[in-house]
Amino acid sequence: MEKNKLLRMDNVSIVVESLDDAITFFLEIGLKLEGRAVIEGEWSGRVTGVHGQRVEIAMMVTPDGHSRIELSKFLTPPVVSDHRNAPVNALGYLRVMFTVADIDELVARLIEKHGAQLVGEVVQYENSYKLCYIRGTEGLLIGLAEELGKK
Repeated sequence: MEKNKLLRMDNVSIVVESLDDAITFFLEIGLKLEGRAVIEGEWSGRVTGVHGQRVEIAMMVTPDGHSRIELSKFLTPPVVSDHRNAPVNALGYLRVMFTVADIDELVARLIEKHGAQLVGEVVQYENSYKLCYIRGTEGLLIGLAEELGKK
């Protein structure tokens, strides 16, 4: 095997205040809960550089099994920064995007059941996609895309 060959992307990590609320929100989008655990110990702090950490995580997986989100709630030490309200043009990691079957139905459901907010509007790009950004549970920025003509 080639040494420098990238094999895959495993997951994107999102730190949240309420693990239960975040799990419920991502279940509503269509991800499945793959597992939940508390991560702690000297080894984990050596990986992250946050010594003495105790983190409850939930691994969420997309229906195709290829993409995962690791939701993390820091039990110790306390969270030191909050980037959730950063505008769309802020530097750094900002959002996760999902392809969905019916963007209008999902947006309506997320607004009704989870208080999500549409950032701009649902826009059609040529004859290819309907796209939007929403602020979901805890203000997390989520992109949604519906492929057109593939139903």
